[in-house]
Amino acid sequence: MSVEVVSMGCRLNAAESEAIRLLAAEEDDLIVVNSCAVTNEAMRQARQAIRKAKRARPEARVIVTGCAAQVEPETFARMPEVTRVLGNREKFDPASFDFLLPGQAKIQVSDIMAVRDTAPHLATAFAEHTRAFVEVQNGCDHRCTFCIIPFGRGNSRSVPAGLVVDRIKALADEGYREVVLTGVDVTSYGPDLPGSPTLGQLVERIFRHVPALPRLRLSSLDSVEIDERLEELICHEPRFMPHLHMSFQSGDDMILKRMKRRHSRAQAIETVARLKARRPDIAIGADLIAGFPTETNEMAENSLRLIDECDIVMGHIFPYSPKEGTPAAHMPQVGQTLVKERARKLRSATARRKALWLQGLVGTEQKVLIERSGDRGHAENFAPVHLRHSGESGHDAVGRILRTRIIGIENGTPIGEAV
Repeated sequence: MSVEVVSMGCRLNAAESEAIRLLAAEEDDLIVVNSCAVTNEAMRQARQAIRKAKRARPEARVIVTGCAAQVEPETFARMPEVTRVLGNREKFDPASFDFLLPGQAKIQVSDIMAVRDTAPHLATAFAEHTRAFVEVQNGCDHRCTFCIIPFGRGNSRSVPAGLVVDRIKALADEGYREVVLTGVDVTSYGPDLPGSPTLGQLVERIFRHVPALPRLRLSSLDSVEIDERLEELICHEPRFMPHLHMSFQSGDDMILKRMKRRHSRAQAIETVARLKARRPDIAIGADLIAGFPTETNEMAENSLRLIDECDIVMGHIFPYSPKEGTPAAHMPQVGQTLVKERARKLRSATARRKALWLQGLVGTEQKVLIERSGDRGHAENFAPVHLRHSGESGHDAVGRILRTRIIGIENGTPIGEAV
């Protein structure tokens, strides 16, 4: 049986999993778990995935890699199901997947902070159906007090623009209609490259050199790092999709300081207001952490109010859990019952806001990129749409961008008819 790659966590992992699949393609009976370390729950899910994969294929060898393997290699090496543990550097070395080489250690994890280069394989894309994810940046130079990821990914480094453009051009030639640029801290793109290009300049270059690409998105953004050129493209370039996912994390200034975030509550609100004033159809998503250490009820309410004040219609809510090795783990903790209740309130508020937003799309015309079975896809604002009576059947419509009128909402999902 060919190699099986279990991808966990972020879109960056998804992109890299495809590169791993290609590197390990010659191996038989191999399972690679590309893990995530962003929360304690992610670590638990990685262990669970390893056990599940081994039960399903008892004869297969299991390699564990990704951020969880990088920061806690011994945890996974102790698992009887695991054959080898690879760091985030080693997972791109073809020799790591060669079981015929003598003297291979069970743990192969080097110092990720020593990594300074970004190899061409990091421009490899993970493509699912009609959308592709292209890695343009890796690592992070910031040290948010709750985050272990810099110690799993290393310092920030960027993929040269020429490699990115060539890869996206190839994807467009292959028929992909939408590309998502991914990274650990994608808005920090460029300072390590000759000439210090900005993310805005990279996006501009993609649009200029890949005219066949109709749709481009970005993964999670740090709002204070949106450069002037990028903002112009967000607001005025029709091929830049009107959907932004912001890494806000909290709506309270004291908590933001204790997180070591680089923006204030007022800056978050002002950024969204400015962008939506210039392009009103932009849909805003955001990451928010519930129950960060020292968070009072009043501070939690500030995060709750941010959902309406920034019109957050797609929320990723994370109940805080302490990560060993991070400063926040040693701060006064909020009780888990309270953390869960605050997370529930945030999820409820974002669900209410999303429902209102989706209801407001009824009667409008949207351009929907058709995916999977041919009867569902996403509008430019990333609203999910189920198509009814599209005039085409099954896979005939996959990969097409159809003008679609939203006629109603069923089970929380807009229903559209092609026009």
